[in-house]
Amino acid sequence: MATVLVFDIETIPDVVGLRRLEDFPDSMTDSQVAAKVMTDRAEKTGSEFLPLYLQKICAISCVIRRTTKDGSPQIKVGTLGNPEDGEKVLIQSFFDLIEKYTPQLVSWNGSGFDLPVLHCRALVNHVQAPRYWEMGESQENDSREFKWNNYISRYHMRHLDLMDLLAKFNGRASAPLDGLAKLCGFPGKLGMDGSQVWPAYQEGKINDIRRYCETDVVNTYLMYCRFQLMRGGFSLDEYQEEIVFVKTYLEKEAKEPNGAQWHEYLAGFSPDA
Repeated sequence: MATVLVFDIETIPDVVGLRRLEDFPDSMTDSQVAAKVMTDRAEKTGSEFLPLYLQKICAISCVIRRTTKDGSPQIKVGTLGNPEDGEKVLIQSFFDLIEKYTPQLVSWNGSGFDLPVLHCRALVNHVQAPRYWEMGESQENDSREFKWNNYISRYHMRHLDLMDLLAKFNGRASAPLDGLAKLCGFPGKLGMDGSQVWPAYQEGKINDIRRYCETDVVNTYLMYCRFQLMRGGFSLDEYQEEIVFVKTYLEKEAKEPNGAQWHEYLAGFSPDA
């Protein structure tokens, strides 16, 4: 099995950037600045959701599924960096994983949200990501392959946006991860949703945000497994073995000091998953 890297990000308003772009009084707190901008945004567009380049990344969670050199299957779920790390560390860590493994990237709405945010914020933070941006122009041995199959183009498969593909690249047909995952018998979202990330961040609940992001990225991996079953990448037996493999890993994680969320998550599986 080729290395698979499933990813999901959580964001908050880039208050430093907002202050740089607009003349806010120093007396205004970060919360007040964000509230003012989001209120103005809602009046203009009907939504408080800020433009992607003004979304600061506060968490990046990943599932890495690979086969080790001795042929053993390996899966790891986690959030990059430490809770106190800045945005640059998180983003560089993500692109370093791509540099190391050249994985199959998998996301849910990664083309419409996660990757455009990562692109903009990588620019802001002086992040380097040559492997990710490989387009067949370098002198690497496999460079020519990237001309025809890279991470950037919609029509290539190194990045698989499941939401986009299942909707046939039609935004009106897009399905939410939470709803479709639950229909497939998977647990879906736990603890919060994206609209609650900024309030949670202001309350210092970064660990809650990281845990929420991790459950979301596991949902995406499980949906990827179901997709592989549908398209013939997994036989039914292989699919069922993989689901058991994921559950077994999460059962072990649930016993770790910071693994309490996995008890609730595992309880959310339906028998027909």
